[in-house]
Parts: sequence; C-alpha cells; structure tokens
Amino acid sequence: MDINGIVVSPDPRLRQECAEIEEIDANIERLAEQMKRQMFDNGGCGLAAPQVGELIQLVVIDTEYTSERDYDPYVLINPRIVEQSDTLVPSKEGCLSIPGINVEIKRPDRIVVEAYDLNGDLLRYEASGDLMCVCLQHEIDHLHGVTMFERLAPSERMSAMHDYQEALARGAKPGQTE
Repeated sequence: MDINGIVVSPDPRLRQECAEIEEIDANIERLAEQMKRQMFDNGGCGLAAPQVGELIQLVVIDTEYTSERDYDPYVLINPRIVEQSDTLVPSKEGCLSIPGINVEIKRPDRIVVEAYDLNGDLLRYEASGDLMCVCLQHEIDHLHGVTMFERLAPSERMSAMHDYQEALARGAKPGQTE
C-alpha cells in the first residue's frame, strides 16, 4: 500500500534485501530527484528507495533543512557502515513508511558510512550522537529489509504494531508521528 507516494508497512517490499546499483545512469539520477521531492513533501529527513517501491540501494538524507531554500539532501548509493561504536544509545524514531508512531530504538552512537554519490565518487560520512547518526542507520536498515519493528524486543514490537494499526485507522499519513 502507498500513501502520498510512500510505501507503508506491512508492504512486503519493505522487508526485502535491495540490490546494489551497478551503474549510475539517468534513471538513477531521476529516481534520486523524485525521492528528494517525496521526502520533502512528506516532511522526512531520510528516505530509502524501497520506501518508494524501488528495491535498490539508494538513500537520500537531509537532517538539517528548515525550509525549501536550504533543502539539499545527500544522495548515497550502495551505502555501507564501515565503523560503529559499541556504545548503544536510545533515540525516538519515526518512519515515513510507518506513519503515526514513534518508537525508542537503541543504536550505536557513532558510525562511519561509505557510499557513492551521483558522480560515482566514494565518500565517507561520519556521524556521532545526532540525528544524522540515527538517520543513516535507519535508512541503511531499509536497504536490508529491516524496519523499526525489527529493532524492537518482541513485547515492544507487539505494542508498536498495535499503536501503528490504531494510527492507520485514524488516518495517519507519512510524516505524521504521535
């Protein structure tokens, strides 16, 4: 099921491993631009290709914009976490594909990600203790078929899924949280 162009849970596309991008061509560039627009239109700070129905390893992220004037997302192709701390910290997370709820998830508080940009250049992104750190991990999870639900303990997952069903029944849309 899609809402506002965003694939929402429990759509099976959100639980699939995504293919690596072999070639950066005009189709990938168009998809990246489409994803940037959809992320902005839905008020997100990150969006992965499976969230728009494309099972490839492409992510867009902008955790610092305040308006369309300063909106300039990073495009990450085939991103990989190459380093991460052993220290886990809790953070409230929402997801465009799971509208209407936030859940607390523990993640490493420091990561290093390598990814290609649209020019085919390999870049490194380092993030520590901030929204960018959480967002990178969250979006990379999507590329491997992992949603927020899978990061929760079984009892927390059941509660979150119940809250999510209630949020959908109330008409929750991507970008809306509790």
